[in-house]
Amino acid sequence: MPAQESRPTMHIPETTSHTIAPRADGHGREGTLRYLKAGSGAPLVLLHTVRTQAEHFRHLVPLVADRYTVYALDLPGMGHSEIVPGASYDEPAMRAGVERLLTELDLHDVTLVGESMGAVLALTTAADLPERVRRVVAVNTYDFPGGIARSSLLARVVVGGVLTPGVGPVIAGVEPRPALRKILQGGLSDRTALREDYVDELLRVGARPGYPAVARAVYQALPTLVAARSRYPEVKAPVHLVYGEKDWSRPSDREANRRLLPAAAFTQIAEAGHFIALERPDVLADLLNAPA
Repeated sequence: MPAQESRPTMHIPETTSHTIAPRADGHGREGTLRYLKAGSGAPLVLLHTVRTQAEHFRHLVPLVADRYTVYALDLPGMGHSEIVPGASYDEPAMRAGVERLLTELDLHDVTLVGESMGAVLALTTAADLPERVRRVVAVNTYDFPGGIARSSLLARVVVGGVLTPGVGPVIAGVEPRPALRKILQGGLSDRTALREDYVDELLRVGARPGYPAVARAVYQALPTLVAARSRYPEVKAPVHLVYGEKDWSRPSDREANRRLLPAAAFTQIAEAGHFIALERPDVLADLLNAPA
Protein backbone atom coordinates (compact mmCIF):
# COMPACT_ATOMS: atom_id res chain seq x y z
CA MET A 1 0.00 0.00 0.00
CA PRO A 2 1.39 3.46 -0.77
CA ALA A 3 3.44 5.05 2.00
CA GLN A 4 0.93 7.88 2.41
CA GLU A 5 -1.80 5.44 3.41
CA SER A 6 -2.62 4.68 7.04
CA ARG A 7 -3.53 1.28 8.35
CA PRO A 8 -6.72 0.29 10.16
CA THR A 9 -6.83 -0.02 13.93
CA MET A 10 -9.60 -2.63 13.74
CA HIS A 11 -9.35 -6.24 12.60
CA ILE A 12 -12.22 -8.49 11.61
CA PRO A 13 -11.33 -12.07 12.66
CA GLU A 14 -10.38 -14.45 9.85
CA THR A 15 -9.97 -11.63 7.31
CA THR A 16 -6.88 -10.62 5.38
CA SER A 17 -6.14 -7.24 3.82
CA HIS A 18 -5.21 -6.89 0.13
CA THR A 19 -4.71 -4.17 -2.47
CA ILE A 20 -5.34 -3.67 -6.17
CA ALA A 21 -2.86 -1.46 -8.02
CA PRO A 22 -3.98 1.26 -10.43
CA ARG A 23 -4.34 0.15 -14.01
CA ALA A 24 -1.70 1.23 -16.52
CA ASP A 25 -4.40 2.99 -18.56
CA GLY A 26 -5.87 4.78 -15.53
CA HIS A 27 -4.23 8.04 -16.66
CA GLY A 28 -3.18 8.87 -13.09
CA ARG A 29 -6.79 9.23 -11.90
CA GLU A 30 -6.90 5.85 -10.17
CA GLY A 31 -5.40 4.97 -6.82
CA THR A 32 -4.60 1.72 -5.08
CA LEU A 33 -7.75 0.06 -3.74
CA ARG A 34 -7.80 -1.82 -0.46
CA TYR A 35 -10.15 -4.69 0.29
CA LEU A 36 -10.67 -7.34 2.97
CA LYS A 37 -11.08 -11.01 2.13
CA ALA A 38 -12.52 -13.86 4.16
CA GLY A 39 -14.16 -17.27 3.84
CA SER A 40 -14.62 -19.66 0.95
CA GLY A 41 -17.22 -20.35 -1.70
CA ALA A 42 -18.85 -18.21 -4.37
CA PRO A 43 -17.78 -14.54 -4.33
CA LEU A 44 -19.76 -12.02 -2.32
CA VAL A 45 -18.73 -8.36 -2.66
CA LEU A 46 -19.67 -5.87 0.06
CA LEU A 47 -19.92 -2.14 -0.74
CA HIS A 48 -20.12 0.35 2.12
CA THR A 49 -21.99 3.58 2.78
CA VAL A 50 -21.07 7.27 2.61
CA ARG A 51 -18.32 8.18 5.14
CA THR A 52 -17.57 4.59 6.12
CA GLN A 53 -15.32 1.76 4.90
CA ALA A 54 -14.95 -2.02 4.67
CA GLU A 55 -15.11 -2.39 8.47
CA HIS A 56 -18.73 -1.24 8.23
CA PHE A 57 -19.41 -4.95 7.65
CA ARG A 58 -17.44 -6.17 10.68
CA HIS A 59 -20.46 -8.02 12.11
CA LEU A 60 -21.77 -9.37 8.80
CA VAL A 61 -18.57 -10.92 7.43
CA PRO A 62 -18.25 -13.68 10.09
CA LEU A 63 -21.90 -14.64 9.57
CA VAL A 64 -21.52 -15.33 5.83
CA ALA A 65 -17.88 -16.44 5.45
CA ASP A 66 -18.77 -20.14 5.72
CA ARG A 67 -20.86 -19.87 2.55
CA TYR A 68 -19.00 -17.23 0.52
CA THR A 69 -15.60 -15.86 -0.29
CA VAL A 70 -16.21 -12.34 0.98
CA TYR A 71 -14.59 -9.24 -0.52
CA ALA A 72 -15.26 -6.00 1.40
CA LEU A 73 -14.00 -3.06 -0.62
CA ASP A 74 -12.85 0.38 0.48
CA LEU A 75 -14.32 2.56 -2.25
CA PRO A 76 -11.90 4.93 -4.04
CA GLY A 77 -10.35 7.48 -1.67
CA MET A 78 -12.28 6.10 1.30
CA GLY A 79 -11.25 3.89 4.18
CA HIS A 80 -7.66 2.91 3.45
CA SER A 81 -7.81 3.10 -0.34
CA GLU A 82 -5.39 5.60 -1.84
CA ILE A 83 -6.35 9.26 -2.06
CA VAL A 84 -5.52 10.69 -5.50
CA PRO A 85 -5.53 14.50 -5.61
CA GLY A 86 -8.08 15.81 -8.09
CA ALA A 87 -9.79 12.46 -8.58
CA SER A 88 -13.52 12.33 -9.23
CA TYR A 89 -15.92 10.83 -6.70
CA ASP A 90 -19.06 10.87 -8.78
CA GLU A 91 -21.07 7.71 -9.31
CA PRO A 92 -19.29 6.59 -12.51
CA ALA A 93 -15.86 7.02 -10.88
CA MET A 94 -16.84 5.07 -7.78
CA ARG A 95 -18.49 2.41 -9.93
CA ALA A 96 -15.23 2.09 -11.87
CA GLY A 97 -13.52 1.19 -8.58
CA VAL A 98 -16.04 -1.60 -7.96
CA GLU A 99 -15.61 -2.87 -11.50
CA ARG A 100 -11.84 -2.92 -11.04
CA LEU A 101 -12.30 -5.31 -8.13
CA LEU A 102 -14.45 -7.67 -10.18
CA THR A 103 -12.32 -7.56 -13.31
CA GLU A 104 -8.83 -7.46 -11.81
CA LEU A 105 -9.66 -10.44 -9.57
CA ASP A 106 -11.63 -12.04 -12.44
CA LEU A 107 -14.67 -12.71 -10.27
CA HIS A 108 -17.72 -14.46 -11.72
CA ASP A 109 -21.04 -15.62 -10.26
CA VAL A 110 -20.82 -12.63 -7.90
CA THR A 111 -23.39 -11.66 -5.30
CA LEU A 112 -23.16 -7.88 -4.91
CA VAL A 113 -24.33 -6.48 -1.58
CA GLY A 114 -24.33 -2.74 -1.10
CA GLU A 115 -25.69 -0.48 1.58
CA SER A 116 -26.70 3.15 0.95
CA MET A 117 -24.27 4.54 -1.65
CA GLY A 118 -22.94 1.00 -2.03
CA ALA A 119 -26.42 -0.23 -2.96
CA VAL A 120 -26.59 2.18 -5.90
CA LEU A 121 -23.12 1.08 -7.02
CA ALA A 122 -24.10 -2.58 -6.74
CA LEU A 123 -27.04 -2.00 -9.09
CA THR A 124 -25.13 0.06 -11.65
CA THR A 125 -22.19 -2.36 -11.60
CA ALA A 126 -24.62 -5.20 -12.27
CA ALA A 127 -25.96 -3.20 -15.22
CA ASP A 128 -22.42 -2.84 -16.62
CA LEU A 129 -21.17 -6.38 -15.94
CA PRO A 130 -24.11 -8.76 -16.34
CA GLU A 131 -21.79 -11.64 -17.24
CA ARG A 132 -20.12 -11.44 -13.82
CA VAL A 133 -23.00 -10.65 -11.45
CA ARG A 134 -25.31 -13.40 -10.23
CA ARG A 135 -27.57 -11.30 -7.98
CA VAL A 136 -27.80 -7.98 -6.17
CA VAL A 137 -28.90 -7.21 -2.64
CA ALA A 138 -29.46 -3.45 -2.42
CA VAL A 139 -29.86 -2.21 1.16
CA ASN A 140 -31.33 1.26 1.74
CA THR A 141 -30.37 2.68 -1.64
CA TYR A 142 -29.06 6.25 -1.35
CA ASP A 143 -30.74 7.56 -4.50
CA PHE A 144 -33.12 10.28 -3.35
CA PRO A 145 -32.59 14.02 -2.81
CA GLY A 146 -31.67 15.04 0.72
CA GLY A 147 -30.14 11.77 1.84
CA ILE A 148 -28.27 12.05 5.12
CA ALA A 149 -29.62 15.58 5.60
CA ARG A 150 -32.96 13.93 6.41
CA SER A 151 -31.49 12.21 9.46
CA SER A 152 -31.20 15.21 11.81
CA LEU A 153 -30.85 18.97 12.06
CA LEU A 154 -27.14 18.50 12.87
CA ALA A 155 -26.61 16.49 9.69
CA ARG A 156 -28.35 19.17 7.62
CA VAL A 157 -26.17 21.89 9.14
CA VAL A 158 -22.91 19.97 8.75
CA VAL A 159 -23.53 18.73 5.20
CA GLY A 160 -24.81 22.14 4.17
CA GLY A 161 -21.70 23.74 5.61
CA VAL A 162 -19.39 21.29 3.84
CA LEU A 163 -21.05 22.14 0.54
CA THR A 164 -20.91 25.91 1.06
CA PRO A 165 -18.43 27.67 -1.29
CA GLY A 166 -15.45 29.22 0.45
CA VAL A 167 -15.87 27.81 3.95
CA GLY A 168 -16.77 24.28 2.82
CA PRO A 169 -13.20 22.93 2.73
CA VAL A 170 -12.57 24.29 6.22
CA ILE A 171 -15.71 22.72 7.64
CA ALA A 172 -14.92 19.40 5.92
CA GLY A 173 -11.59 19.34 7.76
CA VAL A 174 -13.19 19.71 11.19
CA GLU A 175 -14.92 16.58 12.49
CA PRO A 176 -15.49 16.58 16.26
CA ARG A 177 -16.10 13.15 17.69
CA PRO A 178 -19.48 14.07 19.25
CA ALA A 179 -20.72 15.42 15.90
CA LEU A 180 -19.64 12.36 13.92
CA ARG A 181 -21.20 10.05 16.49
CA LYS A 182 -24.46 12.01 16.53
CA ILE A 183 -24.72 12.08 12.73
CA LEU A 184 -24.09 8.34 12.40
CA GLN A 185 -26.54 7.54 15.20
CA GLY A 186 -29.14 9.36 13.12
CA GLY A 187 -28.96 6.36 10.78
CA LEU A 188 -29.70 3.84 13.52
CA SER A 189 -32.83 2.71 15.28
CA ASP A 190 -30.65 1.12 17.98
CA ARG A 191 -28.04 3.76 18.74
CA THR A 192 -25.96 1.34 20.81
CA ALA A 193 -25.07 -0.43 17.55
CA LEU A 194 -22.49 2.31 16.89
CA ARG A 195 -19.41 1.00 18.72
CA GLU A 196 -16.77 3.38 20.01
CA ASP A 197 -13.87 1.47 18.41
CA TYR A 198 -15.57 1.92 15.05
CA VAL A 199 -15.92 5.67 15.67
CA ASP A 200 -12.21 5.69 16.56
CA GLU A 201 -11.38 4.05 13.22
CA LEU A 202 -13.55 6.45 11.22
CA LEU A 203 -11.94 9.45 12.91
CA ARG A 204 -8.50 8.03 12.18
CA VAL A 205 -9.41 7.73 8.50
CA GLY A 206 -10.91 11.22 8.54
CA ALA A 207 -7.55 12.58 9.69
CA ARG A 208 -5.68 11.20 6.67
CA PRO A 209 -4.01 13.89 4.54
CA GLY A 210 -6.40 14.80 1.75
CA TYR A 211 -9.43 13.07 3.22
CA PRO A 212 -11.45 16.26 3.88
CA ALA A 213 -11.27 17.00 0.15
CA VAL A 214 -12.54 13.48 -0.57
CA ALA A 215 -15.41 13.87 1.89
CA ARG A 216 -16.46 17.17 0.34
CA ALA A 217 -16.22 15.77 -3.18
CA VAL A 218 -18.38 12.79 -2.22
CA TYR A 219 -21.11 15.07 -0.82
CA GLN A 220 -20.90 17.26 -3.92
CA ALA A 221 -21.33 14.15 -6.10
CA LEU A 222 -24.37 12.75 -4.28
CA PRO A 223 -26.77 14.00 -7.02
CA THR A 224 -25.03 11.57 -9.39
CA LEU A 225 -26.31 8.72 -7.21
CA VAL A 226 -29.84 10.00 -7.71
CA ALA A 227 -29.25 10.25 -11.46
CA ALA A 228 -27.95 6.66 -11.51
CA ARG A 229 -31.48 5.38 -10.83
CA SER A 230 -31.99 5.62 -14.58
CA ARG A 231 -29.68 2.59 -14.91
CA TYR A 232 -31.75 0.29 -12.69
CA PRO A 233 -33.98 -1.12 -15.46
CA GLU A 234 -30.81 -2.33 -17.22
CA VAL A 235 -30.04 -4.80 -14.41
CA LYS A 236 -30.55 -8.36 -15.61
CA ALA A 237 -29.57 -10.19 -12.42
CA PRO A 238 -32.17 -10.90 -9.71
CA VAL A 239 -32.44 -8.01 -7.26
CA HIS A 240 -33.51 -7.94 -3.62
CA LEU A 241 -34.39 -4.49 -2.28
CA VAL A 242 -33.99 -4.25 1.50
CA TYR A 243 -35.09 -1.25 3.56
CA GLY A 244 -35.04 -0.43 7.23
CA GLU A 245 -38.45 0.62 8.47
CA LYS A 246 -36.83 3.82 9.81
CA ASP A 247 -34.51 4.46 6.88
CA TRP A 248 -34.15 8.03 5.62
CA SER A 249 -35.97 7.09 2.41
CA ARG A 250 -39.69 7.78 2.29
CA PRO A 251 -42.34 5.26 1.23
CA SER A 252 -42.60 7.12 -2.08
CA ASP A 253 -38.84 6.65 -2.66
CA ARG A 254 -39.13 2.93 -2.04
CA GLU A 255 -42.16 2.53 -4.25
CA ALA A 256 -40.41 4.43 -7.05
CA ASN A 257 -37.62 1.86 -7.02
CA ARG A 258 -40.08 -1.01 -6.95
CA ARG A 259 -41.59 0.40 -10.12
CA LEU A 260 -38.14 0.62 -11.74
CA LEU A 261 -37.36 -2.97 -10.64
CA PRO A 262 -40.76 -4.70 -10.79
CA ALA A 263 -39.29 -8.20 -10.56
CA ALA A 264 -37.24 -7.43 -7.47
CA ALA A 265 -37.88 -9.08 -4.12
CA PHE A 266 -38.66 -6.60 -1.37
CA THR A 267 -38.00 -6.79 2.38
CA GLN A 268 -38.63 -4.13 5.02
CA ILE A 269 -36.92 -4.71 8.37
CA ALA A 270 -38.87 -3.56 11.39
CA GLU A 271 -37.19 -1.23 13.88
CA ALA A 272 -34.12 -0.78 11.68
CA GLY A 273 -32.63 2.40 10.27
CA HIS A 274 -30.19 3.25 7.49
CA PHE A 275 -27.16 1.28 8.72
CA ILE A 276 -28.63 -2.21 8.80
CA ALA A 277 -25.19 -3.85 8.57
CA LEU A 278 -24.39 -2.33 11.95
CA GLU A 279 -27.62 -3.00 13.82
CA ARG A 280 -29.20 -6.05 12.12
CA PRO A 281 -26.41 -8.03 10.42
CA ASP A 282 -28.21 -11.22 11.40
CA VAL A 283 -31.13 -10.36 9.11
CA LEU A 284 -28.81 -9.72 6.15
CA ALA A 285 -26.90 -12.92 6.88
CA ASP A 286 -30.09 -14.98 6.95
CA LEU A 287 -31.12 -13.49 3.62
CA LEU A 288 -27.72 -14.21 2.05
CA ASN A 289 -27.33 -17.69 3.52
CA ALA A 290 -30.77 -18.86 2.50
CA PRO A 291 -30.86 -21.17 -0.53
CA ALA A 292 -31.18 -19.07 -3.67
